[in-house]
This record gives sequence, structure tokens and C-alpha cells, in this order.
Amino acid sequence: MPRSRSWPGPSARSRRVAEGVRELGQFGFAGDDAVVPFAVEALDARGRAVQLGTMVDAILARHDYPAPVSQLLAEMVALTVLLGTSLKFSGKFSAQTQTDGPVDLLVVDFTTPSSVRAYARFDAELLAAAEAEGRLQAPDLLGRGIMALTIDQGPHTQRYQGIVELDGASLEQVAETYFRQSEQIPTVVRLAVARIARRIEGEGFRETWRAGGLIAQFLPEAPERLRVIDLPGGDAPEGTEIAAPLEDDSWTEVQALVGTVEPSELADPEVGVERLLFRLFHERGVRVFEPVPVRDDCSCTREKIRGVLAGFSAEEIDESVENGRIDVKCEFCGESYSFSPEEFEPKA
Repeated sequence: MPRSRSWPGPSARSRRVAEGVRELGQFGFAGDDAVVPFAVEALDARGRAVQLGTMVDAILARHDYPAPVSQLLAEMVALTVLLGTSLKFSGKFSAQTQTDGPVDLLVVDFTTPSSVRAYARFDAELLAAAEAEGRLQAPDLLGRGIMALTIDQGPHTQRYQGIVELDGASLEQVAETYFRQSEQIPTVVRLAVARIARRIEGEGFRETWRAGGLIAQFLPEAPERLRVIDLPGGDAPEGTEIAAPLEDDSWTEVQALVGTVEPSELADPEVGVERLLFRLFHERGVRVFEPVPVRDDCSCTREKIRGVLAGFSAEEIDESVENGRIDVKCEFCGESYSFSPEEFEPKA
């Protein structure tokens, strides 16, 4: 079982303070770039929360996207690490959007146990028009299309892919829809992105990107607690009022508590993940487990790129040659690789 720490409700907490037990703030926390699993057992809720600092800032600084694109990609990174770190096997989890909006492609890969890479593609003219009109929310930038969530456990296994339509919803809403439709798990998601000014050694003050996220899910042991009332059979008499589906009181409370989170709290380094969880759930008691670190780490190598090119036909190789070389740049990390066409000529 993973090691955990729990924060009880007020009365028990007072007794523990009197007994000299260490309290919030008296022991180390996960800090940035580490996903913290948590459980609120009194409400049958489990989830994960994260604050991303250096990792997401390095990804965005490398690409130097316009601010609206960076913000959207940072949200996607936070969402992907929240979902990817829940995997119980070795493999890759990918989240990708393909849409007709100004930002027509977002791709984030999480490779177990900790590697993250990401990039975005956007239309500069459409983005400028959206900025001029003040349409810079996620639904405006994404437009309509799909989000694909893919789990790949490696060779000799079948990939699993879930598809969710993007039709004017935020990334938070899209993730909630995915779990409701594909997994039948009630889920609430919160994401936030911020820029803060901080001193960088040798650079003075500059703005850096941060992102935060929280996902909570209702996982009661008794499946009947997820049931909704049955609709009447046949045609109901005119004027009959159909009652709304019933929702478990515990899950209603979880949603209400998570709904109180301010975006600034999610990304604020002075708050921290554990302190935020304590603020939300201390009256019910919240248990936090060992954090899962995540890092900016692209998986591209010269050998992998060469292996892809080796699968090209002779005609495709010829079309790839420019100035006597085949130059390939990784979209994720920006690393460039150069090859001689002769490396791919069929051996006699």
C-alpha cells in the first residue's frame, strides 16, 4: 500500500496537536511538478491534484508560443499528468485535440513513470482575429472537433482510445464528459494557469508559467449509490412531472467543495497542493499519498528518428532530401537531427 498522511476533522485535529503530533506545515510537501493522490473516505471520493512550475515553464519557453496558446497548452499538460499518473502499468498516455479553431492541434504525451512532452499548432491569422475580438477562452480557441485520449501499453498490446467531441466546451468539461460517458464515473475537474514574476539567477526578474489542476471522482463501494430513478413506463399522462435524477449527497458535497476553489489557489506556490486539499476537505478528513513526480522529458532519439525514416519508400526518402541532407526537427522538444540519404539506400 502507498504511504499516506491524513488530516482529520477539527476535534481530532485538536487532540493530535495537544499530543505533539506534527501538523500541516511541519513536514515536507510535494511542491511543484508532483501529482498528489488523495482520498476523502468519508465522502467516497478519490482524486489527484498538482501544481506545475519549472516543468511546464520549460516546455512553454522552448516553443515561445503566443500567450493564449501557451495558456491553453499548459491546461492540457495539467490535465494529462492528472490522468496519466493514474496508470498502473508501464506505457504511454496521450491527449490530443484536433479542431477547426485558431489552435487546431494540442498534443501532450505522458510516458510512465514521469516523462512529459507537449506541443501546439495554431493559425496566426485566426489567432490574431480572435484576440482582436476578445475571444480567448478555450472554447473560442479550440472551436469544434475532437479530443482523443489514448492508452498504449507497448508492443503486443492493443491500444485503447476514447474520443470526446469538442463542441464549445472547456477542457475541464470535456474531461468530465469523457469519464461520464466512457467510464461511468462521476468526475469533477478544475484547471488553472498563471504567470508570475520571479527572480532567475543571471536573468533578473522574468515572468514564468505555472499550472494547477485537481480531479475528484465518486467511487462508492456500493454500486447502487450511482443509480438514478427509473422513468415511468409508457407514455406518462399529460401534466405528469418527471423527477430529476437522484444524486448521492456525498457526491453533491464533493462537487460543492471543489467548486469553491479559486483559479489563483490552484496555481499559487504559496498555497501548495496539500494545503489546498486541507482547505477543501479538512472537515471530512483527507488522506494524501506519496506524490508522483513529473518532468519535462522528450523521448525522441536519433535512433528512433532513423527507424521511422528507414520505413520510408525510396520515393519518400528522395522527397525528404533538401540540400543533400534529410533534416528532421522534433515538434516536441525542438531537437534537430540530420541524416545522409545514403543511410537509407537499399543494400545490394
